[in-house]
Amino acid sequence: MARRLDVTGADGIRLAAWDFTAEGAARDGTASEARASTRAHTHTPTRTPAVSITRQPTGPEDRRVPPRRSGAPVLLLHGLMGHAGHWAPAAALLGAGHRTIALDQRGHGASEKPPAGPFTREAYVADAAAVIERLGLAPVTLVGHSMGALTAWQLAAERPDLVRALVICDMRASALGAASQRAWRDWFDRWPSPFPSLEAVHHWFGADDPWVETPNPARGAFFAEVMAERPDGWRPVFDPAQMLTSRETWVHDAHWDSLAQVRCPTLVVRGLDGELGRAEAQEMVRVLPHGAYAEIPDAGHLLHYTHPEAWAEAVTPFLAGVLTT
Repeated sequence: MARRLDVTGADGIRLAAWDFTAEGAARDGTASEARASTRAHTHTPTRTPAVSITRQPTGPEDRRVPPRRSGAPVLLLHGLMGHAGHWAPAAALLGAGHRTIALDQRGHGASEKPPAGPFTREAYVADAAAVIERLGLAPVTLVGHSMGALTAWQLAAERPDLVRALVICDMRASALGAASQRAWRDWFDRWPSPFPSLEAVHHWFGADDPWVETPNPARGAFFAEVMAERPDGWRPVFDPAQMLTSRETWVHDAHWDSLAQVRCPTLVVRGLDGELGRAEAQEMVRVLPHGAYAEIPDAGHLLHYTHPEAWAEAVTPFLAGVLTT
C-alpha cells in the first residue's frame, strides 16, 4: 500500500503525494480501504498501487508535524499525462534504505487541476520545491521521467540546497519544436474519447493508436491507469488542453543551460528504444558536472513502468553511491 499525503503547492494548489515507504504504508488503513481509495482517484484497477485514505496535515500545519524518517528521501516525478501510481512497480524495488514518495503533479492524477492554470515551468518547479520543504525531504534525491525529469533538473539547478542527487529518465535537453507540438495536438484530436470500456482503452493505446508501430499491451495498460469512468464512458483524468499548455512551455526551447547548472551527482537513464537518443544522452552526461549514464535494453520511453527490474538495477547502485558520499 501507499500512504496519501495531501500537500499545498506553490500557489495554494492542492497536491497529492504518495508515500511508498513500506513502514508508513503498512500501518495506514486496510487493504480494502486502500483499493477503494485507489479506484476513487484513478478509476482503474490495472497496476495501480493500493492507496490508504489516511492523510497528512498540509500547509502551515505541516511545520508542526515532525517528518517521519524512514531512510534517505527520494521524490519521484512522473511525465506528462502520467500519475504517481505509474512508479509503483519501480518504487517497490528501491529497497528499505529510502523513503520513497511520488507526486501527482498539478493537472495530473489526484492533484488539483485549476482551469486557469498556471501550467508553466515555473509552477511545476515551485510545486516540487514546496513538496520537498513541507514534507521535510531536503536534501532529496529527485527521480524524474520525461517532463518530470525536466522539472527535476530545473529545480536542482535553481535550488541546489534542496537536492542531493538526480536521476533523469528518458528526457531530451534539445528543443522539439513547433512541429512536435502540432503533432501532439493532432494526436489528441484522434482519440476516440469517450472510450466505451477500459478494454477499449487498452486496445486503442496498445494497438490502434497511429503512434503504435507494433502492438504494445504495456502502453495500453499505462493509459488505462489514467482513465476515469464518466456517464458517457471512459475519459482521461487530465484535461488534454491543459497537457498541451504544459507542453507548450518547454518544447520550443533547449534546456542545456539549466542542465549545465546542476551541481549534484546525476544519472541519465534511457531506454534503448526510447525518445532520448544515445548521442544526446551522452552529450547530456558530458555537460553535467557530475554525470553518469545508463541504458536499458529492450525498453522504450516508459522504461520504469515496463521494465521496473532493469530500471532498478540501473538506478540502485547510483543511489547507493550517493548515500556513501
